Amino acid sequence: MKISTVLLFLLVVLTFFACKGPEVTPPGPAETYPVQVWTTSENAVRLLDLKTIKFARQKEERFPVIQIDTAQKFQTVDGFGYTLTGGSATLIHKMGATARAALLNELFGNGDKSIGISYLRVSIGASDLDAAVFSYNDLPVGQTDPGLQYFNLSKDTVDLIPVLKEILAINPNIRIMGSPWSAPVWMKTSGSSVGGNLKPEYYGAYAAYFVKYIQAMQARGIPIDAVTPQNEPQHGGNNPSMVMSAEQQAEFVKKHLGPAFRAAGINTKIIVWDHNCDNPGFPIAVLNDPVAKTFIAGSAFHLYGGDIGALSAVHDAHPDKALYFTEQWTSANGSFSGDLKWHLKHVIIGSMRNWSRIALEWNLANDPSFGPHTPGGCTLCKGALTIDGDAVTRNVSYYIVAQAAKFVPPGSVRLGSNITGPLPNVAFRRPDGKTVLIVLNEGGDLTSFNISCGGKWIVASLAGGSVGTFLF
Repeated sequence: MKISTVLLFLLVVLTFFACKGPEVTPPGPAETYPVQVWTTSENAVRLLDLKTIKFARQKEERFPVIQIDTAQKFQTVDGFGYTLTGGSATLIHKMGATARAALLNELFGNGDKSIGISYLRVSIGASDLDAAVFSYNDLPVGQTDPGLQYFNLSKDTVDLIPVLKEILAINPNIRIMGSPWSAPVWMKTSGSSVGGNLKPEYYGAYAAYFVKYIQAMQARGIPIDAVTPQNEPQHGGNNPSMVMSAEQQAEFVKKHLGPAFRAAGINTKIIVWDHNCDNPGFPIAVLNDPVAKTFIAGSAFHLYGGDIGALSAVHDAHPDKALYFTEQWTSANGSFSGDLKWHLKHVIIGSMRNWSRIALEWNLANDPSFGPHTPGGCTLCKGALTIDGDAVTRNVSYYIVAQAAKFVPPGSVRLGSNITGPLPNVAFRRPDGKTVLIVLNEGGDLTSFNISCGGKWIVASLAGGSVGTFLF
């Protein structure tokens, strides 16, 4: 072989390897991380169904734009979840150990197959979804106990406390709110578990009742992050229930509950109202009391009446106080489609767009007959789960909460985003830097749209009546 031929051969080989180069790792997550889209459809064919899509090169001019404004930052999220009623706890605790552990990890864990519930509400004493009415200081008719000598948590030690301990072992950071449906009967004007007011002479004893409850739960390893003085203080027809006016609640908080917490060194938050959006004047009136306000962390809401925008009205009146959405039921007579759309629009998206730090559904679990419940309690409340022995059915409320809880952990911050057409939505920036956008297509037709965030574009579509959670 001539020298010139050899040189030419070597040149070709060197050129080949120079062009091929070493094996190159694909660009990192900042460039090619797929956008996760988790979808639940109104016909329940898709239930937290995952697909991944890539960022688009540019927007699709034919479609509207949901613009996420990362410069607009609103409230920090404390969590999403349910009320763990006494009845829910009973059903869960009666499951076999293996089935119960699997369910609790699915609900409260942080794995791929978990939905990441991060906030729970429990009743202080019985709610109407316990099998029987009780308080922590029940006495024979005619007897009183102002010193709370006979206070005890015995009823909660059967099912509720063991289940809470198992939950805390899975998620030690879960936050728990306590709400009473009624004071002990001997403290009330009605002399009954139904209705009536707290007698003024027992305001101090009832404040001490809260202190004892928080301390007793803490002694069992269960921290109570917040309490409300009364569940639904303007609804005296439930069993149990108790009525409180705004003036009475302000008086109770400023002269009794707040000072009792301070004297005992308790940091549990006091959250007022805990009732419907049709009366924002109640929490505003309580917060207008300058002494009461010093002890109050915020206000809580349900949506059996009024408009979710009431939360913003209270925020505007007292922007230094937090908002909490604590209860909304799904009915045995409801439809998957109707409940999915209504609750995503109002409870999840609506409450978050109106400053709420939490969004909770009522309640976690029932049996196939919608029990347990007290005599006169709710007979149509449909839990997120139907539990029949070890068998578990996941109902619409499971997916309503999961569309947020699985993707928006505590510490996430709500971002600005616009609503265009039939696409109510809410956006968050997570502590890990990822962005979450929850979008509902409340229309009947397939709708395509653009998502713009930080100079990146996503082109997406949602079937009519579907909700999609975008994680990127």
